[in-house]
Amino acid sequence: MMVTRVNPPGLAAPSGFSHAVVAEGSRVVFLAGQTGMDPTGAIVGGGLVTQFEQALGNLLAALAAAGGRPEHLASLTVYIVDMDDYRARARELGAVWRRLVGRDYPAMAGIGVSRLWDAEALVEVQGAAVLP
Repeated sequence: MMVTRVNPPGLAAPSGFSHAVVAEGSRVVFLAGQTGMDPTGAIVGGGLVTQFEQALGNLLAALAAAGGRPEHLASLTVYIVDMDDYRARARELGAVWRRLVGRDYPAMAGIGVSRLWDAEALVEVQGAAVLP
């Protein structure tokens, strides 16, 4: 499997995402939206960063169960209830990303929403991966 991140010089330098990802492989895994839900079905406390870590961990657990690894992520969408809080905590969120995924980023979008399925959820992540 090969994933190539494409960041053309004619676009602003990306920070925390790639402008495009070209993926070649034999299997595509579509990952359902994951919130900061713990194994009991409750949304974890502790605020946005804690919920993001749980949500990303949940997404990576689903990816692992399908036979994938973080570097196989090709696309990720982050649904955000409070965009100002998300932007204010960008460094902390980036540290969580680097610890769980590494320094490479898939094609990403952050979308502000008024609420998520679980009213206590502050963030949800959904993605796609290409496996060898």
